[in-house]
Amino acid sequence: MNLRVVTLNGLPLLDLSRLEQGQPERDSFLDDLRRAARDVGFFYIAGHGIPDHQIERVLELSRRFFALPEADKLAIEMVNSPHFRGYTRAGLEITRGEADWREQLDIGAERPALARDPAAPPWTRLQGPNQWPDTLPELKQALLAWQTAVTDVAVRLLRAFAEALEQPDDIFEPIYADAPNQHIKLIRYPGRDQTGSGQGVGAHKDSGFLTLLLQDTQGGLEVESASGWIPAVPLASTFVVNIGELLELASNGYLKATVHRVVTPPSGAERLSVAFFLGARHDAEVPLLALPPALAAEAHGPESDPANPLFHQVGTNYLKGRLRSHPDVARRHYADLLDRPVG
Repeated sequence: MNLRVVTLNGLPLLDLSRLEQGQPERDSFLDDLRRAARDVGFFYIAGHGIPDHQIERVLELSRRFFALPEADKLAIEMVNSPHFRGYTRAGLEITRGEADWREQLDIGAERPALARDPAAPPWTRLQGPNQWPDTLPELKQALLAWQTAVTDVAVRLLRAFAEALEQPDDIFEPIYADAPNQHIKLIRYPGRDQTGSGQGVGAHKDSGFLTLLLQDTQGGLEVESASGWIPAVPLASTFVVNIGELLELASNGYLKATVHRVVTPPSGAERLSVAFFLGARHDAEVPLLALPPALAAEAHGPESDPANPLFHQVGTNYLKGRLRSHPDVARRHYADLLDRPVG
């Protein structure tokens, strides 16, 4: 690892503004980015350009949402949405067969639902509007503005990843342009005295291109490494970034989507985070990049869990994950798919 790269518990801290500091610094950043993703799979990003006041506003509104009366949150419960949007109570999302002890609000791109067509692929049902709480009307404007801001950061990183892999910087644009999969999760992890479980969210990989995670001051995120679990301690004004399975597939395994988990906070504490997942359009196929020989020699294919196979068809891969994670939504809105493989 370049000695110029600061690390926290072994996780690199990169400054995105280096991309704009002249060609030598840009080239150095791209090399550091490739090494961070290849060697660790997780890193912090600073210099992203999102102002602190916008970060604090999103965290404040997240706290206010979770402080609403339960009835107000249940009015927009995810089980009401065939598009997997809305509020989920602690214990109702599943990771690797176990309940995650976090409550959350899922927000996606604000698009109209597609007309239901029995002949269309099942993943076409995923597009649709969000559910917003009537008792916190300012949340909608703030989160849609946040979605725009973090999408810009994620796309800049994605273009940088393309360059780091010695590809045209717009190599991924055909599969995300016009309708990328933009997914925000507001997440609150209650303390262990309220849950009795150590699993905030179970060990897993993310399915998209990139994840940008905003943390409050309470730790809990851990990254799997050869030497054990590494804590991704909170660092103000930064995002924790990890690559997802789309980049693992596209790079033929040169880049690895890294397993991570969240441990429940201690008794009397809580943890708040805001995750953003950038993915490709649902109708896209993940391309296989023609890596230069030196990189291709280190690409040994994506890892595949027999219980959780990867599909190059983006919508199929995403729907598979949603059905597995939210069985209540699956039973209500996708019962016709539950007796046959999604892919």
